Amino acid sequence: MMLSLKKGRIAMAGFGILNGVQHYVGKVRTMRNEIRTRRFLNALPADIRKDIGWPDLYTDGRIRGH
Repeated sequence: MMLSLKKGRIAMAGFGILNGVQHYVGKVRTMRNEIRTRRFLNALPADIRKDIGWPDLYTDGRIRGH
């Protein structure tokens, strides 16, 4: 009986560690996707970037023109 309790605790600790790792991997993936998007947008011709409002869409935390 005591052995099954210890296994349960180990399993719960392992589950918490797994959640932490998944959270970290998710954040890294998000950061990489944002970097990839910025590189792609910065590689576009200036007139297209201007048309879509990149990178001047936001100024001082507000949407420009509003």
